[in-house]
This record gives sequence, structure tokens and C-alpha cells, in this order.
Amino acid sequence: MLRNRYNTGRKKRGIGKFLLVLLALIVIGCGFVAWKLFTSYGPQETAQTAMETANPVTVSEQENWIDFVPDKPTGKSVLFYPGGLVKPESYAPLAHELAAAGHHTIIAKMPVNLAVLKPNLADEILAAYPEEQFVMGGHSLGGSMAARYVAAHPDALHGIFFLASYPDEKGSVKSLGIPALSILGTKDEVVNATKYQNGRMYLPEDTLYYTIEGGNHAQFGDYGHQKGDGEAEVSGEEQLNQTVKTVLAWLSTIK
Repeated sequence: MLRNRYNTGRKKRGIGKFLLVLLALIVIGCGFVAWKLFTSYGPQETAQTAMETANPVTVSEQENWIDFVPDKPTGKSVLFYPGGLVKPESYAPLAHELAAAGHHTIIAKMPVNLAVLKPNLADEILAAYPEEQFVMGGHSLGGSMAARYVAAHPDALHGIFFLASYPDEKGSVKSLGIPALSILGTKDEVVNATKYQNGRMYLPEDTLYYTIEGGNHAQFGDYGHQKGDGEAEVSGEEQLNQTVKTVLAWLSTIK
């Protein structure tokens, strides 16, 4: 009888240890998956430099966005949603250049760098600058979420632009009567080509499309190489210059 009780106790302790080890492995596994899922791309040297105040642009950080304010604002202000798992500072070169041309530019800060988790952050930003007229845009996932926001708030924005991005049915801006711009690189292998083409049905007929020959997905920001992306055949500086020039030309047509 004593031996049976001893064996039973030993078995229970063995099962308990096994369950503890199993639980530890599950926790470690979940942590690893979460780390892989939510590890974000961060700003490189050019973006870090663009985060600094320099005439004629003042850069400041708010709790939920980054401000790029020109000394002499002219034209529409710009609200930008970052791509998925890309830190907002990575788009500082684009924002700084737009602000230097006179457009107050704001980059939204998203929870774990995913615009899908807070697509209505624009509510807070627009409320903070009630006297300004905004266009809205974004890169990749950020552009799709920007489209959904604009579709749900048709009177709040004066235009929308997409960088390596497209709207879906929930983000259809086709009938809103606002100007739209879409820019894509020929070496972009991250964006889903089929969904990009299908997205055209949700854009106005007079949407302006611009192609950057040799441009890829990641070089719309400055955060290094993105997994699965094509190798760019133009420099990041050249892709930025073409993007800025195209966006500014488009902004100049908005009354």
C-alpha cells in the first residue's frame, strides 16, 4: 500500500513537472510569434536626420503624431498613415520635404505600428487643427486604412493619395468627388498586384497614376530592406525626389 502511494505521488509530480515545462514552452513560443509579428522596421540615417528641426521646418512629437510645421504654411495640410509594422519616423524624409514646400504635414503614430488597430486616429488629429484643410494618404496598409477613413468621413478631407497602396470596397472613394493620386514602383514585390489592379474600381475615373521606374516598396520610406521586396534600380533619394515632386504637383491642383 505504501509503495503504491509512493508511486502514485511520484507520477503526479512527474505529470506536474511535465505540464510546467509544456506551459513554459507555450509561453516562449507565443512570445516568439508575437515578436516576429510585431517587430517593426525603423528609421535609418536619412530619416533620423529628417526628424530634426531645420529651417524652414519645425519638427515636434505629440503623443499620437509627429508634426512637421513649415515657417510659412501654404496650400493644403497633409495627414499621413504609415505602412504596416513601419515606425512613423521612417517617413520623416517625405514629411520634411512636403513641409519645406509649405504643407503642414503630420505622420500618425499607430499602436504597434499597425494602422488597422486605430484607423480613426485622424479624428483626433483633425480636431487639433480645425482651421486647416487636409488631404490624407498613406503607404501600403496605411493607405488602405486612410481610404477607409476618408470613405467614412466624406466631408472631412480634400483629397487622398496612395503610395504602393490601394483602397478596398470598404474604402471606396470613387464617388466622393475628391482628387486621388496613386504612386507605385515597378520593382515593388510586396504589394499584391491583383488587389492593386482591383483597387482601381474604387478610385475616381480621373485618378492620377504615377509609376516610378525601378522603385520598390520600402523606398517610399527610409527603413531599410523589407522582406519580400524587389531590389530597387533607383536610389532611395531618387525615389523620394520623384514621390515628393509628384505629390506636390498633385497638391497644387487642389483648390
